[in-house]
Amino acid sequence: MDIWTLEDTTSRQEHERRVADATRHLAAGRLVVLPTETVYGLAADATTGMAVARIFEAKGRPRFNPLISHVAGCDMAEAHGLFDETARRLADRFWPGPLTLVVPRAAGSTICDLATAGLDTVGLRWPDSQVTGAIIAALGRPVAAPSANRSGRISPTTAEAAIEELGASVAMVVDAGPCRVGLESTIVACIGDRPVLLRPGGVARGEIEAVLGTRLDTPHSDPDRPRAPGMLASHYAPDAAVRLNATHVDPDEALLAFGPDLPHGATQARAMLNLSERGDLAEAAVNLFASLRRLDASGARRIAVAPIPGTGLGEAILDRLRRAAAPRG
Repeated sequence: MDIWTLEDTTSRQEHERRVADATRHLAAGRLVVLPTETVYGLAADATTGMAVARIFEAKGRPRFNPLISHVAGCDMAEAHGLFDETARRLADRFWPGPLTLVVPRAAGSTICDLATAGLDTVGLRWPDSQVTGAIIAALGRPVAAPSANRSGRISPTTAEAAIEELGASVAMVVDAGPCRVGLESTIVACIGDRPVLLRPGGVARGEIEAVLGTRLDTPHSDPDRPRAPGMLASHYAPDAAVRLNATHVDPDEALLAFGPDLPHGATQARAMLNLSERGDLAEAAVNLFASLRRLDASGARRIAVAPIPGTGLGEAILDRLRRAAAPRG
């Protein structure tokens, strides 16, 4: 496994050489861990079925669960998806950034059926990462890049976490440091009369609704046949059980706190981390997955999660925590 750690002192020639290395691995059908502003992704050429199959094999991911295809610019996106006025407005405002748009699949799209789970729609995102954008542009086609972790596990926000999860399966890891957003992208479907919020994420619902001047619909979907990634009932789960809205903590539990007010018994918890001592939801989003990993490593039988407000980015944080706490098959 080749690890490329991005540094400010890296020369332009060395940077270009390493981008070419990552592109060569992808073009050969190998897996590469790529950084984004949301989480680290396990990338493969989205147009090659065998390469995408390696993602499912490495993650142990159900093959009915579609993948997001990451692009380098709107022109690449519109070669694979049909953008209506709503989709274009959202792309113009939030790309590059943590928003995935699910749109009808273009007739000429070469994204493989395995990446779209056989659906007639495709999920597209332009990530806000210069190095990943350069690699995708050099490849000249989209890359499928779900989070670089075993299916259902905690998403990685550092290269080290991605290596711990899947290092043996990848040819190269691009290490750009901790992710700035720390939550997966928001997913909005633009395939009908009204846009639908399929998954809350790094762009808050209110920001999107302000751009569109209308409310987003919420789907009633089958979690065993998801329309987008991250919609399985049990997902983002640590090994320990997760208990939400905890107002007290048992001595054999770890505590995931939020804000200055701690639940009763917090000082007796086996381990404790605070997502944001000042109650800042953006800071909490950045810290969420890394904190779950650290508390899981404490050996506690259960992680008690303090109440978190559901406004703004809190909606996405609670979505991840509810799935982490869901019964597991």
